[in-house]
Amino acid sequence: MTTPEKLKKDENKHEEPNLKGTFVSVMLLGAFLVLSWVGVFILFIGR
Repeated sequence: MTTPEKLKKDENKHEEPNLKGTFVSVMLLGAFLVLSWVGVFILFIGR
């Protein structure tokens, strides 16, 4: 029979999901937004 201590240890053994793809996607989206704002700002200053 499983002891309560062993059940608690098994409950805590959750693997973290790999979020590298999410991080890269967010960084690319952020870079796109920053470059868009800089481009519009340069157009605004140039006029």
